[in-house]
Amino acid sequence: MTGWTADLIPGQRGRIAVVTGANSGLGLVTATELARHGARVVLAVRNLAAGEKAARRIAGDVEVRELDLASLASVRAFAAKLAADHPAIDLLVNNAGVVLLGPRRTSADGFELHLATNMLGHFALTGLLLSNLAAAPAARVVSLSSITHKGAHLDFDDLMYERDYRAAAAYGRSKLATTIFGIELDRRLRAAGSPIVSALAHPGLTRTNLTPRAWEHRGRLGRVIARLGLLATQPVDRGALPQLRAATDPGVRGGQFFGPAGLGETRGRVTEARLSQEAADPAAGERLWAAAEELTGVSYL
Repeated sequence: MTGWTADLIPGQRGRIAVVTGANSGLGLVTATELARHGARVVLAVRNLAAGEKAARRIAGDVEVRELDLASLASVRAFAAKLAADHPAIDLLVNNAGVVLLGPRRTSADGFELHLATNMLGHFALTGLLLSNLAAAPAARVVSLSSITHKGAHLDFDDLMYERDYRAAAAYGRSKLATTIFGIELDRRLRAAGSPIVSALAHPGLTRTNLTPRAWEHRGRLGRVIARLGLLATQPVDRGALPQLRAATDPGVRGGQFFGPAGLGETRGRVTEARLSQEAADPAAGERLWAAAEELTGVSYL
């Protein structure tokens, strides 16, 4: 593969990086590369045992902390302790996510679980850490989108998808919400004159453990589908490159969106990706932001 690679990551020594969902998949690759280049990396994980196991695989300066993005109480507790221990945070990679099949599920706060984990938890986390990010000289927030955001539409009259629920569509909606959040965050940071950069990335179709897990409950047929899906995907170390570029490339500007260049943005070298019309719509950004503030109780910018 040609183009941007992890070897182009500049030295990260002296920087504090927080990666959510860092115990496996894209998050583990991202944390590993950041640590390899000198950053102190906080592995923000729901399962501490899995996080400790992942930390032992990383050669570098890492710490493991518990974070359940589907619980606002957990987000607040995590952010409060982290903010006290690290007054300046250089990088927040909002990587963690869930993709589920089957019936509708809700979070500890009663939110549809995809939206709660993939977007609302990260919205609250970013806001609660914003002053720490502002204290760093060149801080960044990276939000992890998906090509599925392009086929999704937010129903602001039913954000929790209580009507006619479909799991795949719920995932797409949550990733559209995440994308809108990342772009609206950039708008607000610029308007406030903040030096913090909000960038976005998506991994195309990548071999992570999310999709196989989602199909587990479907039995033999589900396992066959999961195996077939692996044939269409790229390795996780390649899938992580867009978010690593968004996180570390010195030339990244606020609002930039990175993804694979080939086969309908599913794989290949890293390039700038295309937003859906709804993701780029300022009116959608304002509306989602207001809803997220009300739902999470976290207001900023």
